[in-house]
Amino acid sequence: MPVKAGLSGRRRSSCRTDEGLKVQQTIILKLVRLIPLQLRKFITVAVAGAFYHLSLKHRLIAIHNLMRSFPEKPVAEIIKIARHSYFSFAIVAAEFVDIPYFNRDNLHKWITIEGLENYTEACGEGKGVLLFGAHFGNWEIGNAALALTTRPFAFLYRILDSPFLEDNITRVRASYGNASLSKENAMRPVIRLLKKNTTINMLIDQNVAWYDGVFVDFFGRQTCTTSGLALLALHTDAPVLPSFTRRLPSGQYVLEIGKKVAIMRSGDRDKDVLINTQNFTKIIEEKISKYPEQWFWVHQRWKTKLCQAKPFSKNKLVK
Repeated sequence: MPVKAGLSGRRRSSCRTDEGLKVQQTIILKLVRLIPLQLRKFITVAVAGAFYHLSLKHRLIAIHNLMRSFPEKPVAEIIKIARHSYFSFAIVAAEFVDIPYFNRDNLHKWITIEGLENYTEACGEGKGVLLFGAHFGNWEIGNAALALTTRPFAFLYRILDSPFLEDNITRVRASYGNASLSKENAMRPVIRLLKKNTTINMLIDQNVAWYDGVFVDFFGRQTCTTSGLALLALHTDAPVLPSFTRRLPSGQYVLEIGKKVAIMRSGDRDKDVLINTQNFTKIIEEKISKYPEQWFWVHQRWKTKLCQAKPFSKNKLVK
């Protein structure tokens, strides 16, 4: 049964315009899907390769991030990882149009699931489940696989700058029963869903403004990370599990669901939020360290600086 939640934070000017856009988008996606998958991958990877070489700014961001995160790696390896990071996201784009056609009969051709017992056990607690991960591998395929194998859930997301992308992503997620819930003012709706034993899935690897997070260590540098997951875990006592969809050399995927993460509760709210957020971030760092080419290094993950936080803020530093 589909999860009922606010599907998008963006509003349209009229129903007629909305329906017209949906028709156009459906036609575009169906036309793209007529292209064989391997050819689609070839095209998107070629485009990504061209963008990598043509956009000096973004290329330097990726290389700089990698050099700071892996100072022990030679430059040639850093450049290779940066290029393959672009290719990884290109493959995500190529595969995206196939996701609405997933079902329990063909899912095994795309992905297997490891650690499903961890998720099943967490669902059995009846407190809802908090899943977290990163923009790693192909998280959208993992979302579809988990929903089709078990039950639909709500995906917490940031409103995208592109209405076209946002509409298509939310519609694809809805095609297998998942709801897309905007992060803006989401705390109360999420708590209500958790009380109904709903699963909330979120990606916590993106930069946030200083007032939306806490500063924790990520690859040896302080980075502002959303505090929402820790706040929800502390407030609701819902079990928290890591979830990553890793691409295999064959082109297939494995959804890896980890064991329940222990939540620190000292009675000091600020300290608990900080330490738990650090623990979640460390799990993400360990996964990315093993497969760095499957993460998007061009993202300005360390953009927000500690000096931007006002002196009276409660943002602290994990040392």
